[in-house]
Amino acid sequence: MSTVPKETIEVIAQTIGITNLSPDVALALAPDLEYRIREIMQESIKCMRHSKRTFLATEDVDSALALRNLEPIYGFTSNDPMRFRRAAGHKDLFYVDDKDVDFKDLIEAPLPKAPLDTSVTSHWLAIEGVQPAIPENAPAEAPSEIRKPEYKEDGLPVDVKLPIKHVITKELQLYYDKITELVLKKPGSIPFRRALVSLATDSGLHPLVPYLSRFVADEVAQNLNNLPLLFALMRLVRSLLQNPHIHIELYLHQLMPPIITCIVAKRIGNRLSDTHWELRSFSANIVASICKRFGHVYHNLQPRVTRTFLHAFLDPTKSLPQHYGAIKGIAALGSRMVRSLIIPNLKPYLHLLEPEMQLEKQKNEIKRHAACQVYGALLCAVGQCMHEKFKEFQQFSVSN
Repeated sequence: MSTVPKETIEVIAQTIGITNLSPDVALALAPDLEYRIREIMQESIKCMRHSKRTFLATEDVDSALALRNLEPIYGFTSNDPMRFRRAAGHKDLFYVDDKDVDFKDLIEAPLPKAPLDTSVTSHWLAIEGVQPAIPENAPAEAPSEIRKPEYKEDGLPVDVKLPIKHVITKELQLYYDKITELVLKKPGSIPFRRALVSLATDSGLHPLVPYLSRFVADEVAQNLNNLPLLFALMRLVRSLLQNPHIHIELYLHQLMPPIITCIVAKRIGNRLSDTHWELRSFSANIVASICKRFGHVYHNLQPRVTRTFLHAFLDPTKSLPQHYGAIKGIAALGSRMVRSLIIPNLKPYLHLLEPEMQLEKQKNEIKRHAACQVYGALLCAVGQCMHEKFKEFQQFSVSN
């Protein structure tokens, strides 16, 4: 029994002018047609695999036909939708209505009009707030004819070019000064919260992004003992990421190091406080959102972040707060990362962590509390992974 119905053979025969094909002949031709189609498709799949692809393309079919000494499929693509017609004498059989084109009409058709010459050109007036030095743009200031040439020590003239300055408006300069003042002096005030809303919604802040990125990087490096300031800086970064009008991906190379520092730094703060645990979790969520949003643009972004977290997690010389930050960072990247990075190393890690939580073996209350925090982070990460796996199992059970 062939999977190709005899009606298909009859319709194909009608397209080539055979209108009186008997049903017995159609039944006899159907298995042969199926065999030929399977033969061509098997050769096409071989061509696809030799091309190191996982999807079948039209050139694979053409290559298979060439291997069988058959003519390739001739035709052209069209943007018009395909029109299906019901086959005569068949209730549920349709075919594509291809319009026949006469070569005589095609040759005798008048030539189309020649396209007009290009009369409008475009060029960049400014890129990231800086005017590029191209012939289409006038210089920012006319060269001075009375300027004296400078000379080196050997007396040869030197052409000195001044560096290009990134000029911002006075209003943006005042805005930047106000934002930095609120971050440094009033990180928990109501004006600071309003400033965060402005950073997340204002459409004219893109010229300030390089300055704010540099500000965050410098302040994090110099103030690891100031928890309120670090929290304010991370909230500033989150607001910049939430702004849809800012191309923040251009400055990720400046923002990622301070964010990861707030996650896996050895010590944050200069006094006994639990708030650094919250800062590490908050920063881990920021890193996860960056990887989710820009991972398709920078393909090595998430692998590099993952290697950093995994190195901090598996290094026994690292402190427990660093392990906590690494676990939170991996968990924020998703349950797939937890299954591949944390769960395989869970048993040996718990073997090292359990003595740190026992009062008999660890007399230092601060270290014992840190071990409990790490244990809680592991419970949350593994529990979330198991919960998602259970949801997948439920959906699979319902579908079956």
